[in-house]
Amino acid sequence: MTAFAKKLAQLKNDLVTQGERVMEMTLRAVESFFELDQAKADAVIEDDSVIDKVDVEIERASIPLLAMGETQEHEIRSVLTIVKINNELERIADCAVNIAQTVKDYGQLTEQIPPTFRVMANSVVGMLRDSDKSLAQLDTDLAQQVLEFDDTVDRFKREISLDAQEKVASGEFSAAFAFKLLTVTTALERIADHCTNICEQVIYVERGLVVRHLPQGWSKPAPPIL
Repeated sequence: MTAFAKKLAQLKNDLVTQGERVMEMTLRAVESFFELDQAKADAVIEDDSVIDKVDVEIERASIPLLAMGETQEHEIRSVLTIVKINNELERIADCAVNIAQTVKDYGQLTEQIPPTFRVMANSVVGMLRDSDKSLAQLDTDLAQQVLEFDDTVDRFKREISLDAQEKVASGEFSAAFAFKLLTVTTALERIADHCTNICEQVIYVERGLVVRHLPQGWSKPAPPIL
């Protein structure tokens, strides 16, 4: 194994570990909102400093690899992908912090969380779990499945937003509760968007196909570029 290959493998392992760390952080953030658990919310906010530290370490470690003279297209794509996915993971962690902060500022609200919100939250957590798995295994089929689910999450958000507006108008929801619900819903939607970005990069590194910015959305990965 070349020096480049060893460094790249270590960097990928670090990225996969960061993905697992962000997954656990996001899950705790969602649980803290469901349970209104202040201790879990505090833990999420505290863990963000670790995510930020590793984010910088991975980015700094990526730069020397590009200067090692590697000419294989797949290997170069791999480094570029690590940098991009690293950024997506850090942004997911920021969304988790936003959810946790909503719990910290929750106050004495008593409204029940709508069932659709719970379905959406569980779906987004599943997308993140599958995104991490597709990254660890470079599984483009699983990456495709994540991309296919993004529209469903968008639909959930629209339904929750409309329902919240109607319930505020009828007096069933307070404006304060609706605001917090929509804040968390928006954070979940953004996590889903970051998951699709990660999966687009998995497809790019393995297939050489850029599936973002296409007018028809993503498409089935092309055969590997040799």
